[in-house]
Amino acid sequence: MLNQKLTKLKHIALQIRLDTLRIIYEAGSGHLGSAMSVIELLTALYFSGILKYNSDKPNCLSRDYFLLSNGHACPALYCVLARAGFFTKDKLENNLFKINTGLEGHPLRGSLPGIEISSGSLGMGLSAGVGIALGLRLNHQENKVVVMMSDGEQQEGSTWEAVMAAAHYKLNNLIAIVDNNRIQIGGWIEKNMGIEPLAKKYQSFGWQAININGHNFTHIIKAFSRADKSKKPIVIIAKTIPAKGIPT
Repeated sequence: MLNQKLTKLKHIALQIRLDTLRIIYEAGSGHLGSAMSVIELLTALYFSGILKYNSDKPNCLSRDYFLLSNGHACPALYCVLARAGFFTKDKLENNLFKINTGLEGHPLRGSLPGIEISSGSLGMGLSAGVGIALGLRLNHQENKVVVMMSDGEQQEGSTWEAVMAAAHYKLNNLIAIVDNNRIQIGGWIEKNMGIEPLAKKYQSFGWQAININGHNFTHIIKAFSRADKSKKPIVIIAKTIPAKGIPT
């Protein structure tokens, strides 16, 4: 049964990778590196039962929240949301990055079902996630909040303010993912401003940290299973390959 599930997830990820490549090619632009590096993570979230959602009722109160802080990876998220049934796949045809299509260069809340926050200004997503997680706690709701970040935004001071706040309020309903593809617009992360040892930094702030292979579905699913049992906020640091699947 597990092998069948993994095979199905790999097939879905392949189709999403092809869809993402196609719409970026049609648009003539896009952040191919990040869009391709997050695909297995997004596939696991939406198609393995990790994330609780209803694509027919995207704003239902029982849903989990997914926030894409690294908004430049949005072509992959758009393809995932289409395949998950939030809108029809024909919406993707020749619309990427066009005004008033809902498929702008960074996600815009209200433009499409399934988009929880407007994002793209790096370093803001985790703060929004902390606010939502705290609000859910105050309303006695058990929904979880998952925030995906780039590794580059670990250089942002606002990220670490959110990390500190999440630990202070013991937000165990908050899960952060770092797409650790080691590259940003100015080049390699370590040559611009090193962020390692990232796991130890999060741990020193009172978080639980897990390092995984971000393209391995077994690793991803096990990490989220551990996160569901955590008594503190947890970060999954996923080592990924920029432009994964593109040979050149």
